[in-house]
Amino acid sequence: MNNNQNQCDIVQDLLPLYYDHACSLASCQLVEQHLTDCPKCRNTYEQLANNTINTVIKQESKGVLARHAQKERNKEPNRELQSDEYFHDSDHLIYCAKCHTPRQGRYTLQGRVFMPPIRCKCQQELYEQEETKRKLLEKQAEIERMKASGLQDKALYDYTFDKDNGINPEMAYAHKYVENWEDMKVNSSGLLLWGNVGTGKSFFAGCIANALLEKGVPVLMTNFSRILNTLSGMHFEDRNQFIDSLNRYSLLIIDDLGIERNSEFALEQVFNVIDSRYRSKKPLIVTTNLTLEELNKPTDMAHSRIYDRILERCAPIRINNRNIRKDNASANLHEAKKILL
Repeated sequence: MNNNQNQCDIVQDLLPLYYDHACSLASCQLVEQHLTDCPKCRNTYEQLANNTINTVIKQESKGVLARHAQKERNKEPNRELQSDEYFHDSDHLIYCAKCHTPRQGRYTLQGRVFMPPIRCKCQQELYEQEETKRKLLEKQAEIERMKASGLQDKALYDYTFDKDNGINPEMAYAHKYVENWEDMKVNSSGLLLWGNVGTGKSFFAGCIANALLEKGVPVLMTNFSRILNTLSGMHFEDRNQFIDSLNRYSLLIIDDLGIERNSEFALEQVFNVIDSRYRSKKPLIVTTNLTLEELNKPTDMAHSRIYDRILERCAPIRINNRNIRKDNASANLHEAKKILL
């Protein structure tokens, strides 16, 4: 009796493993032999099998019911409809009443259905228009920041191609320089604009500056008087950093070379600026009232090493001898007389 009871206890412990095919061959043989001889254990095994089957059936039923409930839910919009929307019966998605494209997507992930909002066609078009407008405003704001940094004299804002009166035929070179800027930049090609006072050299250079700034090219137009005033107020160790900062600009324009004071300090700093630009291999435009002969035949070594670097990288262009500044003064005087007399 005790042996039979012990064997029943062993088989009872092995039944779950036997049902799941998880016991050894010897254990399986023991269980099968015992189930043949013991009605009690056989009944326990049948109950175990029935319970397992019922559990599986219940789980499958829950899955079927869940899927059915999901289908029923899909037959109704999962949010409140807007005035310009409708619910489509064929695919159970929310549509735009204007362009008749969906404002919902349907995606299945790990057995779950997700219906996130998406842009319909007209919403996407509006979004793209707003993005284009936003990027345009950002670009314009960036150009304004670059102008504020690069055009240190506010009068330079008016030096644009559309203000050109056509007096100087040399302005064609300014247009070509802007049109071929990428080649000019690659080749470190600059310009040396020389001629008498008032002939339009600064206007020529300013037109190039404004046109390139409008294209998003960093340009600085300044003069040595301003640069020297800045450098004279700096400690020695800060001067090199300031001069290096000028090379952050893709194009540097130095207006009125030669009018700065002719001291040893001034000549040294002018050379440092020109030499730094030369070594950076970035384009430089210089305007000057000096003649080409004066630039080619300087009176001393200090000027010679400055002019040599400029002439190596900057193509000389003579601006015509007509004094535009006097023409403008005469025109302004004539208009004033018409008003006052």
